[in-house]
Amino acid sequence: MSPKYQHEAYPGRVSQIISAASAVAIDGQGRLLLVKRGREPQRGRWSLPGGKINPGESFEDAAIREFAEETGLVIEIIRKLGITRMPTLDGREYEIHNFYTRVIRGELAAADDAAGARWFPLNELYDLELTTGLLAYLREVKVIPE
Repeated sequence: MSPKYQHEAYPGRVSQIISAASAVAIDGQGRLLLVKRGREPQRGRWSLPGGKINPGESFEDAAIREFAEETGLVIEIIRKLGITRMPTLDGREYEIHNFYTRVIRGELAAADDAAGARWFPLNELYDLELTTGLLAYLREVKVIPE
């Protein structure tokens, strides 16, 4: 069964499902790459690189494209981690396909809708202002210990 995180503030009826993809990348020093959201929702919080799927695009291709747009880095997909379902208070639901990846080239630089991009040691994640549910999800998929 794929890991799934259900947000505790589920509003009830879903009016629209928005497909998205995100990427988990850990470097050779054991650090996780996060981007600081430059736009709402959750502007200013640290999150995994990712975003909405374009028409006709695969989930894998969307994760690769969004990662490059937000960080300047090119990744390859290692495996699918699962699907996160993130309801919003306005009745929509994000269905986020999450992938474990490896950076293969590029220079780290925040771009597109990312206000920042940085590698974080895993023990620093607990002190960051992360997007809702991210810490629980990273525990669930065993990126960080329970």
